[in-house]
Amino acid sequence: MAVGHQPGSGGIDMRLAVTEPGVPEIFHSLQGEGVSAGKPSVFVRLSQCNLHCVWCDTAYTWNFQGTEFAHRDDLPNAPKKFDRAAETVDVSTDALAEQLTSQSCRRIIFTGGEPLLQQRGLGELIQRLKAFDADFYIEIETNGTIKPIGLAAELIDQFNVSPKLAHSGNAVSIRLKSDVLGFYARDPRANFKIVVANPSDLEEVHALVAESGIPADRVWLMPEGRTPAELRAREPWLAEACLEAGYNFTDRLHIHLYGDTRGT
Repeated sequence: MAVGHQPGSGGIDMRLAVTEPGVPEIFHSLQGEGVSAGKPSVFVRLSQCNLHCVWCDTAYTWNFQGTEFAHRDDLPNAPKKFDRAAETVDVSTDALAEQLTSQSCRRIIFTGGEPLLQQRGLGELIQRLKAFDADFYIEIETNGTIKPIGLAAELIDQFNVSPKLAHSGNAVSIRLKSDVLGFYARDPRANFKIVVANPSDLEEVHALVAESGIPADRVWLMPEGRTPAELRAREPWLAEACLEAGYNFTDRLHIHLYGDTRGT
């Protein structure tokens, strides 16, 4: 699925992550998490993020050389910092629309990074896709700190909102925006996926859900982990917590199927 920026291409340039230098991270796979887990989808990974989670499994979208962000990356031979030029590619909305309309799968998931940092391009691109085929179904994976506006707000079919807890390492002032979370709580298109690392995180989850007015049946709790062993160790007590609170439980299917690898 290699499609890079071409000089003179039309539309708005969008900044994507890459699977290798110059090759945007666009791939067909099964959604691994949340309400759509198991559904065949085409993923488009956008670069750049306004949060910097210490356990993030896509740090190559934001933890660039010259930044002061901290990250706990314990994978073998993992770079401490990433080369921004090598890890990003600009692709026009025209080129992206051509690429995505050529795929038989009509469920498109924009992920990141934080996709809503590039709302103008997203809105134009989604409008193009839906004009081509009304069967396109668009999901956005967002950290819940940015409200959708314009065409993005109008045309996105599903928001997968993942508010971050204290263990993410982000200051509460930047990771929790009460007005934004309240907006998503009132929008039936939004569901909430919260990463949980320890049983002590559950009190924070309950407070966030109550204060934001999020219905329990729209909450999915997911164990933090980048290996099957890490996930399995946390799943029993987290599953029990979901049963007690009326939340949904989600695994990370792609980790079990493919490992922690790009383009899966």
